[in-house]
Amino acid sequence: MKRQLDNTLFVDSNQRRNFLKKGLLAFGGMSILPGNVIFAGNKMWDENTQSYQKSSFLPSEKVNLACVGIGHRGGQILKSLHATGLANIVALCDADLGAEHTLGVLEMFPDVPRFKDFRKMFDKMGNKIEAVSVGTPDFSHFPITMLAMSLGKHVYVEKPMARTFNEIELMMAAAKKYNVSTQMGNQGHSGANYFQFKAWKEAGIIKDVTAMTAHMNSARRWHGFDPGITKFPEKQALPATMDWDVWLNTAQHHDYNKDYHHGQWRCWYDFGMGALGDWGAHIMDTAHEFLELGLPYEVNPLRLSGHNSFFFPFSSTLVFKFPERSNMPPLDITWYDGLDNIPSVPKGYGVSEIDPNVPPPSNGALQPAKLNPGKIIYSKDLTFKGGTHGGTLSIIPEKKAQKMEKKLPDVPVSPSNHFANFLLACKGEEKCRSSFDISGPLSQVFTLGVVAQRLSSRIIFDRKTKQITNNKFANQMLVGNPPRKGWEEFYKL
Repeated sequence: MKRQLDNTLFVDSNQRRNFLKKGLLAFGGMSILPGNVIFAGNKMWDENTQSYQKSSFLPSEKVNLACVGIGHRGGQILKSLHATGLANIVALCDADLGAEHTLGVLEMFPDVPRFKDFRKMFDKMGNKIEAVSVGTPDFSHFPITMLAMSLGKHVYVEKPMARTFNEIELMMAAAKKYNVSTQMGNQGHSGANYFQFKAWKEAGIIKDVTAMTAHMNSARRWHGFDPGITKFPEKQALPATMDWDVWLNTAQHHDYNKDYHHGQWRCWYDFGMGALGDWGAHIMDTAHEFLELGLPYEVNPLRLSGHNSFFFPFSSTLVFKFPERSNMPPLDITWYDGLDNIPSVPKGYGVSEIDPNVPPPSNGALQPAKLNPGKIIYSKDLTFKGGTHGGTLSIIPEKKAQKMEKKLPDVPVSPSNHFANFLLACKGEEKCRSSFDISGPLSQVFTLGVVAQRLSSRIIFDRKTKQITNNKFANQMLVGNPPRKGWEEFYKL
């Protein structure tokens, strides 16, 4: 059954899924194998046996990649994926296609088909696409990713995975249902800190952790806003290049304003995830995975300076409480953001430096702060200092580090960066390090933190039922507003 939408003929979701079957049949006469098998270069990964099997693909073959979001961070992601030499860029898509911030990518790939609407892209080119990168605002990750997975496409999606707890839950389920490779864009998860944390945990260097401080105290976009506002920004003239309906996609209607565009969406609860969603995945990721934290049972906002119903606080202190796990003690993570909200550091902490490998924000270079983005991990016997992204941990104070030096295990070198890891996983040659089963619960931690921020209220969370038990309205926020009319299908894929 076809339907008319925005004066363009679209196929429905069932017909979209048929593109995958047609594509397989058209691809060199390939025979169709069971859904648990993922093709690779000269081998393939079988999810049932958790092993690599022989494949008919050649190692030299590249992954046909479509890129949704090609300006700002999305453009950086595209360029990093292309730089691996493992991808053919086969489609470009951006709701503001042709605007200045997209021109660099358009000039790089002048002959690649272009779209403003990701639905049209899949309708027209579904059988030519094997994987998709999603570098769009936080709130729009969900529909693009769900449609891609439903068509059997592997997906690289920028952090955080999505804006609501329930959307992430649906994305995790879809990744299993459609048996695709998935990667969230916390690129440090393929860096030195990932392999160091894993090795130190396995060697018993990191053990009995009871507390962690996570801090991001650089300036944020909303710090210049008036906390006394009582409504959203006024309607402004829409740029000629912009398809505002596609940009809004599932979100409830807002009139266009420049303060929603070019990264400004991150300021607003309706569109972004604030400092926590932006930096939490780069700071907390390895501790969350290797200390097996899962979901917290309580989130307590200790400080919310400049609290507002529309945009994020100027400063936040949030405590995430995690229970005892296996043989590991209960653990509290205290999150600090804000220029005037600097956490105390232990004696012998030393100097806080900016990691030169951290990519700058889209509005300019990361500026030095009193305490640059990072973490402090407190265990029974040792204290660790770490930065963000792939920055490694060090034991503090220095005298303690010197005593421990001979006990430290060798740390493997990463075999691939985060972008190559994803594309190699698409081919079956590696497994994604930040797949949705890993990055999903981490991103859900941030959604719970944002609920506590927005309501300025302590929340109690039942880890088994995945419900907030002390606040009915907060519990409804796990699902959030219904999708805008005409955009419901992505919640049914």
